[in-house]
Amino acid sequence: MAGPETGSKIQIKSYKHNGQLHRVWENCLVLKRTEDEVIGANDKTNVVESDGRTWVTREPAICYFHAKYWFNIIGMLRNDGIHYYCNISSPFVYDDEALKYIDYDLDVKVFPDMTYNLLDEDEYAEHKEQMDYPAILDQILYKHMDYLLKWVHQRKGPFSPEFVDQWYERFLTYR
Repeated sequence: MAGPETGSKIQIKSYKHNGQLHRVWENCLVLKRTEDEVIGANDKTNVVESDGRTWVTREPAICYFHAKYWFNIIGMLRNDGIHYYCNISSPFVYDDEALKYIDYDLDVKVFPDMTYNLLDEDEYAEHKEQMDYPAILDQILYKHMDYLLKWVHQRKGPFSPEFVDQWYERFLTYR
C-alpha cells in the first residue's frame, strides 16, 4: 500500500458509514510509516467539523493508525500524564489527499492509570439503525473493541509506557 512519506504533513479525514465527511485534522506530521501502520504527531492543529465549525487541539498528540485493526489511538500529552482517545473505526486507507477512515461512534477514553470509559454507545446504536449497519459489521467492531481493551490491559503498542514519550521526542526533532 502506498502511504505518506516520513516527515511529510498530511490531513486526516474521518467519515461516517454513509460516506459523509465527519471531521478533518490538518497538518499531522508523519513520524513512521510501514505497510500496516502510520504514526503521526500534531500540536495545536486545526480541526474542521462536518458542519464547518473549527477548533484547535490543545496539547501535543501522537496518533496511531493501523491498516488491519478497526480502531485508532490518539495519545495526548497532558500535565497529569498521557490520556488516550481511541476511535472504533475502519482500518485506515491513504490516498494522495489524506489518511482516511470511517468513524463508528464507539470510543474508549483511557486515563494515565489505564482505567477507561466506553463512550457514545447510544450514538452508535442510533447510527447503526439509521445507516443500517450489517450484522457482520457489529461483530467486527465489538471484536476489535475487545482487541483494543486487551492492548490497554497488556499495555501493548501505543499503551506501553514508553511509546508516546518516544514518538513525542522524535516529533520535537522536526520542530
